[in-house]
Amino acid sequence: MGSITRRSFLKLTGVALASSVMYEFVGQSPAMAAEAGQAYKLVDTQETTTICCYCSGGCGTIVSTRDGQLINIEGDPDHVINRGGLCSKGSSQFGVNSVYDDKTGERIINPNRLQKPRVRRAGKSEWEEISWEQAIDEIAAKVKKTRDDNYQTTDDNGVTVNRCEAIASLGAAALDNEEAYIVQKLARGLGITYVEHQARI
Repeated sequence: MGSITRRSFLKLTGVALASSVMYEFVGQSPAMAAEAGQAYKLVDTQETTTICCYCSGGCGTIVSTRDGQLINIEGDPDHVINRGGLCSKGSSQFGVNSVYDDKTGERIINPNRLQKPRVRRAGKSEWEEISWEQAIDEIAAKVKKTRDDNYQTTDDNGVTVNRCEAIASLGAAALDNEEAYIVQKLARGLGITYVEHQARI
């Protein structure tokens, strides 16, 4: 028996490796087999591009819906900010809408998701569900009353200040630059001097 050279050893190793890889593709592997009749989950869905709801990063997502029901959320590969990638929070935003039932394993609308505004009146312990229109009207009325009752045109020295120190504005982390700009313009228009932003970045 001749001695094995380095070249022949590499050839034998390559043949053995190729043979073992090809063996894996001979026949159908039960672990890789799809269930009979199983359809791709994004068949007949409508795709809409949107922005992730969690922070001010503004990452793009693709939302897939079928018959008004959310089917899938994934990163948008064409978006200039995230190029299809999502952080752990962005990847889990499907759970804002839907969860899987522990008993049946079926997907259901998240029972903890609030879909209408709620208000807890003064002296009450229960939350009252109201319409969006009522919520906007009540907030606007409270802002107007607070501003009217506390608006200052001049300070103690007679200097014109035109301000309302009884209201503050705190921007949320989900606001992007353009939304934060509009919120600040509204705050300045009301005469609010306490304007802050919680960026969380």
